[in-house]
Parts: sequence; structure tokens; C-alpha cells
Amino acid sequence: MMPKRIVCTVTNDLNYDQRMIRICTSLADAGYDVTLVGLKRKTSKPLVERPFKQVRLPIIVEQGKLMYFHYWLNLFFFLLLRKVDILCAIDLDTILPVYYASKLRGKKRVYDAHEIFTDLKEVISRPAVHKMWTWIGNHTVPNFKTGYTIGECYAEEFKKRYGVNYGIVRNATILKPVEIPEKIEHFILYQGAVNVGRCFEQLIPAMQAVNAKLIVCGEGNFYAQALALAKQYNVEDKVIFKGYVPPAQLSDYTIQAWVGITLFEDTSLSNRLSLANRFFDYMHYGVPQLCIKYPEYERVNGQYEIAYLIDDPTPENIAAALKKLLDDKDYYYRLQQNCLEARKKYCWQEETKTLLKIYERLAEQ
Repeated sequence: MMPKRIVCTVTNDLNYDQRMIRICTSLADAGYDVTLVGLKRKTSKPLVERPFKQVRLPIIVEQGKLMYFHYWLNLFFFLLLRKVDILCAIDLDTILPVYYASKLRGKKRVYDAHEIFTDLKEVISRPAVHKMWTWIGNHTVPNFKTGYTIGECYAEEFKKRYGVNYGIVRNATILKPVEIPEKIEHFILYQGAVNVGRCFEQLIPAMQAVNAKLIVCGEGNFYAQALALAKQYNVEDKVIFKGYVPPAQLSDYTIQAWVGITLFEDTSLSNRLSLANRFFDYMHYGVPQLCIKYPEYERVNGQYEIAYLIDDPTPENIAAALKKLLDDKDYYYRLQQNCLEARKKYCWQEETKTLLKIYERLAEQ
């Protein structure tokens, strides 16, 4: 019997999307024939070899509405011609071509929601853009009866908005043996997209009062502004920007870090209900973190205290929390030990069980 063929669609760089690398690897390991499709930019580096197929579709324009329309058109025709059994849209930015291709071909479809796309700050701050994505969500998501998302809060919101019952597949890290090294330099780490709404306007000035370095691994739509803020507040010697760091190298920074940063501004519902990848990455490497006090993080921290939670991420509050994590060794090592316990429950091996059940049920329909 031929294995079921799954095509997953993203707009991210295929080399750096850790959630999709985990998902596609788990599906491939379970016997599915998996293809991950993304777009090809001028700056795209050669693809890293994976246990699943990877395809990059070329685009003419690399940002804005023209980028989406061109990519959607290319993706739609790719999906029309590809031998496939199940089509998976990841977030709203690939859902239209997946919806129409699956409908025309009578193929099964599934929605993987990494965020509440219509409530991102960069969407809700532009009325015309917000109206477009809201229409796309209302038009498509109710027709994706099978789906999954990253946390309980998102699942509840999708049920309320679209009447769908989605499973929960958290962005938890793969559980591997870990040996915490002796940390000579007590540096602070931010890993992830350097985007609007990630509290860099507060974090960077806070570093003036913190006796440690902040290493930033990642790029995004706020990267240039973040560089300018470091210069403005005269902390260029303290805030070190590494740009994009491949996942294999990123783990070297994570395990050596003293404190991790997981902060989001309360500028959108998507932020408030989030459960970020980095939250679990820090946990798995025994790195206590400074974290925003939102429902998903409170839920985990209530079971295993692994983070210092703050309500209001002002520069003063951030600086005070970082000093506590840097200076109070008894508190720090308690959080570190709790990380090592929490990782046994919140790990990809557990989340994979839910993922595979969803695809097994869909494949049998």
C-alpha cells in the first residue's frame, strides 16, 4: 500500500522553521510521504537535508500584497498538479490556495494554526489589511474541520470564532539528554523573530541597568529598529546581534545562556494567548527565563515554576527581574531544577502522539 502523501505549505524559510521541521519529520518517521513547500527568496541559503521532501517556489516580489498573490498563484498550480492525499495549510497566509486546490481536487485538508493571524499587531494596525485577512479567515477556516494549534487558549478562540474543534500540538522541544555546563559568562539570550511587539523597545533600554550581555539570535521586521535602539541607548557593547542562526548552532547559545527572554507586548490577542517555541527551548536546556504573565505561560508556571513572570514589561520591571535572575542564586537554581522536571512532560515526544492521531483519523476518513 502506498504511503499517504502530505503537502504542508508555509511562507517561512524552510531551514529555520523549527516547528515545521519537527512536524514533517514526525510524519515522515510515521511512514507518510511528506513535502514541505515554501517560497524562494534571493537570500535563501541552500536547503538543509531533511527526512522529508522540500520545495521552494520562486517569487518576483519579496514583500507586500504582490508577494502573497504571486506566491498563492504559484502554490495553487503546484498543488493542482502534485500527487497528494492530504493538503495542510499553515496559518492564513497559505490557506487560500490550499482551500481551493483541495476543493477542486476533492482532497482532504487540515489547518495548522501557529497564531491568530487576524490579530497580529502588523495586521490589526492596518484596517484594509485586517479586513482582508478577516475575510480570508471567515471564508476558509470553518471549512477546515480538521486542524490543530499550539495551545488551549488558541483552540478555545478558534472554536468561538469559527466553530471548529482543533487539537493541541504545542511547540515543545524534542526531549534529549542534557548536561548543563559550567557557565562562566552569565549572558541573557533572546532567540526568535526580531519582530514588532516583542518588547525590544523596553528590553534594550533596560540593559543600561543590567550587568550582563544580551545576545539576540534572529532577524525580523523590527531588526533595523532594534539595532538603532541599541545605539540610541548606548548599549551596543551589551546587546549583541547575531542575525539568523541555524537551529543546530542555536542550541549552542541556548545551553550556555544564563537567562532566556520570552516577552510580548499586549498589543494583540494573538500575543496574549501565545505559547512561543522559545519558552520550551529554554526549559529543555535548563535555562530559567524572564517571561510575560499571559495565560499559557501562567498555566505551565503554575505546575512547574521555571520562569520569572512579569505583568508589565517596562524597562524598570525588566531590569529588576533580570537582576533577580542574575543575582539570587538560590532562586535561580530552583527554577533550573524545575526546568529539568518540566521538560519530561512538555516535550515533542508527547506532542507527536496527538499530531499522529489527527493525521491517522483524517487518513482513514
